[in-house]
Amino acid sequence: MSNSFGAQSTTEDVLSGVSLKGKRALVTGVSAGLGIETARALAAHGAQVVGAARDLRKAEAATAQVRADAAAGGGSFELVELDLANLASVRACADTLNARGAPFDLVIANAGVMATPFGHTADGFETQFGTNHLGHFVLVNRIAPLMRDGARLVSLASSGHRFADVDLDDPNFEHTEYTPFVAYGRSKTANILFAVAFDARHRARGVRATAVHPGGIMTELARHMEPGQIEAMVADINRTAAEKGQPPFQFKSIPQGAATSVWAGVVAEADAVGAHYCEDCQVSPTVSNDQPLGLMNQGVRAYALDPARADALWALSERMVGETF
Repeated sequence: MSNSFGAQSTTEDVLSGVSLKGKRALVTGVSAGLGIETARALAAHGAQVVGAARDLRKAEAATAQVRADAAAGGGSFELVELDLANLASVRACADTLNARGAPFDLVIANAGVMATPFGHTADGFETQFGTNHLGHFVLVNRIAPLMRDGARLVSLASSGHRFADVDLDDPNFEHTEYTPFVAYGRSKTANILFAVAFDARHRARGVRATAVHPGGIMTELARHMEPGQIEAMVADINRTAAEKGQPPFQFKSIPQGAATSVWAGVVAEADAVGAHYCEDCQVSPTVSNDQPLGLMNQGVRAYALDPARADALWALSERMVGETF
């Protein structure tokens, strides 16, 4: 599948001329960055959007423009409480949505944390794996009956999945030395594998799942990194790029970063993106597992799309959360 969209495309570019009236979407992590813009773009084009956030007071203040654009575009926006690092909160959120009974055409699992110090969620899981993967694993599976036939799940992953495959034997770093970006990589690989496994389980009724990399964007996601760490990483990337005759790395704007989520969720052909990984509003090629690290590299490592690995992670996740889906 080809299209005219790419790295510089914004949410408004990919939704130009698209009406989402009558569609209903859930977006997690709407108190900052990509989540706000994703919700805004969908609501501005007529969708009924439910935004999930841990801090409702912060989210209420942060989403004023979402409400304004929803009103102008014929959409709507409401908030629901969700702390992905606490499965009691996750289950309560799912119970609330299920009790309302209103179906969804799109679920965007956007919320997440990056490069956190070593720690644990309320349920004792390593913070990044527990928040980024297990929280969404429980939420999405619990509300799966609300997803209409033909609905889509978009799982926010990252090129950071190249830092590490999932560790099915030691997901909580009980026997492995903890490093923030290895943990982040594991969780982002898990986000991709979850999309692969969810797609396999629901595609018979037209529900498709895909994972997306939004690109490098300056958002609150980097709040746990040391001062100057991002700048040093970009400098290293650009030195390597210069040696190879490549252009320097450029950060995306937030509307550019949210564009791939929106494109994969409502614009791209379902069969093209289902069980795949997308970036820059395109389906990414699969690359070898030993491809060098680097933000300039595109593509998804083979281990992140392995159906057998996805099934093994699903089984592990069920054991960890004590629920079978």
